[in-house]
Amino acid sequence: MVKKSILGIALITSILTIGCQNKNTAENENLSPNNPDAINVNEPNHYYNPNNNSGTNYGYVRYTKNTNEQNSNMNQVGTFNREEAADNISKLSTAIPNIKQAATLVTDKDVLIAYKTDAKNRNNAADQVKRTAMSVVPRYYHVYVSDNPKHMDQIENISEMNTQTNDARKRIDAVIQQMLKSPQGRKMNGGEDANGREKNELNEPMTDKDMVE
Repeated sequence: MVKKSILGIALITSILTIGCQNKNTAENENLSPNNPDAINVNEPNHYYNPNNNSGTNYGYVRYTKNTNEQNSNMNQVGTFNREEAADNISKLSTAIPNIKQAATLVTDKDVLIAYKTDAKNRNNAADQVKRTAMSVVPRYYHVYVSDNPKHMDQIENISEMNTQTNDARKRIDAVIQQMLKSPQGRKMNGGEDANGREKNELNEPMTDKDMVE
């Protein structure tokens, strides 16, 4: 009887282990290199690195809309890290109508999103992309968007840096200044501008125009 009990326990343990392995495999199928929608120039065999959770690394993911799977896997939002946040933002952004491609960089305090769109109302498109990002990252983050595809290459270059890279902050701020020439959507609320910055966080005080929808 003791031997049978031991065999029974071993059998149950083996089944549970196999079940967990199958579940993990199923959950990670969409992270395989066969996914044609995502582009990661730094990791040619993976569209993003979910283990890139270092406190110094930035997260970067570029995503292309797949019309056949536009709304698939939209619920795969895991615990927050910069690489995963960039993946989720790019994925969700390309689900927005008229957003064809989106590249997202998540730093230690900012989100930079460059996207391609054929939307006639550029400000409305910018607002949708920006608010999508705001729903993913912690609220203290500031979000900057641009419908200038040239900015994709610029933020991609920054993605190879991290918080300890010399002049990283200077280069990020320079790109942000360029991105601000594109529509940023509506202000977030009465105390924040379109990028989620409060008055004391701006280099220059917000004007009355900044505080109006």
